[in-house]
Amino acid sequence: MINSDEFSKRLQKVIDYYSESASSFSEKIGVQRSSISHILSGRNKPSLDFVLKILSSYPEVELYWLLNGKGEFPSHSTPILQSQEKPKEKAPEETPLPRIDTADKSIEKIVIFYTDGTFKDFVKD
Repeated sequence: MINSDEFSKRLQKVIDYYSESASSFSEKIGVQRSSISHILSGRNKPSLDFVLKILSSYPEVELYWLLNGKGEFPSHSTPILQSQEKPKEKAPEETPLPRIDTADKSIEKIVIFYTDGTFKDFVKD
C-alpha cells in the first residue's frame, strides 16, 4: 500500500530536483495542474497512469523509489539530464523503396512496427 504522505514528499523531491514548477511538471507528464496539487496536498492518491507518466517522462526516477521509497533517486543506472536538456533524436534517413511489380499479386499480411518496439499485424482473412 502506498503511503500518500511519503509519496507526495518524493514527488515534490522530483519536481524540485528538475527545478520545475507544479505547472511545468504537469505539462511535461501530460496531466492537469490540479492533479499534481491534489496529490501533493494528500487529497488524492496517485493513479497507476499518473505514476507511469512520471516514469516515462523522467527515466531517472525508479518505480520502487517513487512508490515506497526503496532504491535511490536519481537513479545511477541512467544518465542524468536536466529537464531542459532532452536528447536530440536523429531524423531517420529516407531510403527509397524498391519498385515491385504487383499486377498479379494481392496483399496477404501487413505489419506495422512502432517506435516503442511493439508491432501490430493485419492478416487477410
